[in-house]
Amino acid sequence: MVLADTSIWVTHFKEGQKHLTQLLEQGLIACHPYIIGELACGSLKKRREIIQLLEALPVVDVLDNTEIIEFIESRKLMSIGIGYVDIHLLGSSLLSNTPLWTFDKALVKAAKFLDIAYISKSKR
Repeated sequence: MVLADTSIWVTHFKEGQKHLTQLLEQGLIACHPYIIGELACGSLKKRREIIQLLEALPVVDVLDNTEIIEFIESRKLMSIGIGYVDIHLLGSSLLSNTPLWTFDKALVKAAKFLDIAYISKSKR
C-alpha cells in the first residue's frame, strides 16, 4: 500500500497521474481522512462521486491529538516547514507501515528523514 497525499491527487485531477492510476487499479492506494477533507475544500468535478470513491479506499491508522503532539516532540518535527496535516500523514504512514507519496518538497524531505518516503520514477 501507498498513501498518496493531497498534492498527488490534485495533480491527478488536473492533468492525470499515470502511476497513481496504475496503483489504484492494483488496489495499492490508501487514504487518510484529512486528505479527503483537504480535497473536499477544493473544486472537484463530479464532487460527490470522487469523495465517495476516496472514502471507499483503505484507510491508514489515524493518530489522535495527544499522539500527534508526542510524535512531533519525539521526532523533532517542529519548524521544518510542514504543517499539522502533513505531520498527521507522516504519523499515519509510520503507524500503518505505509510509504507516503507526495510532490511537496518539505514533506518529501520529512518522509525521507523518517524513512517512509515513496519515490515514484514517474514525474508529475
